[in-house]
Amino acid sequence: MGRKWNNIKYGKAAKDAARSKVLARFGKEIYMAAKNGDPDPALNRNLASVIDRAKVAGVNREIIDRAINKAKGGSDENYDFIRYEGYGPNGSAVIVDTLTDNVNRTVAEVRSAFNKNGGKIGVSGAVAFMFEATALFGFNGNSADEILEGLMEADVDVRDVEEEDGEITVYADQDQFHAVQTALNEMGITEFEVAELTMLPTSTVELEGDALAKFLKLLDVLEDLDDVQQVHHNVELPEEE
Repeated sequence: MGRKWNNIKYGKAAKDAARSKVLARFGKEIYMAAKNGDPDPALNRNLASVIDRAKVAGVNREIIDRAINKAKGGSDENYDFIRYEGYGPNGSAVIVDTLTDNVNRTVAEVRSAFNKNGGKIGVSGAVAFMFEATALFGFNGNSADEILEGLMEADVDVRDVEEEDGEITVYADQDQFHAVQTALNEMGITEFEVAELTMLPTSTVELEGDALAKFLKLLDVLEDLDDVQQVHHNVELPEEE
């Protein structure tokens, strides 16, 4: 399974460009993980995984603690996880993950984003079969063989470890995120280009001209929605200049 780094870095740059939204989205996810389980990450694997990802994204301790304390305080604020599936220009596949306190508002905003940018929202399961739920890590240094050996010694299951131009990519099942990151940290790897739970396409498509322009606009509009946590797709994005 291959995954070009320009796609990963494009998404990372888009997140970095909207820093406040990244912080707010992680704050919401940490709050819900603590609210729906034990507020101690040592006793709540889901919360530990969210905190791991938040730290890699640069979320500071104050925001993490504030979200956990809000859950501890018994806040009645609640969010539902809703996944929308749809089609972009030329039949490209898009998955939109949301956390929302108003389902009617969210579905209306997501549907509008698709309709106004050359796509359409689909039914549940319309495109999910084209993706694999994956814990993804990308970083520099070491060899793929050394990383794989270290993960095996730590008794951590991974799907694959790839190396390309000095950059290592580790793929694992999503429930292995915390175990993989812990093992990598113990191997001295603490800086990541990417460390996230994602939906990787089993194959990709290329768009050009007007279709590509519409697709990039669709991504921007969806990413800008307050209720949207992540957007996954199967389009090969252009190299960033």
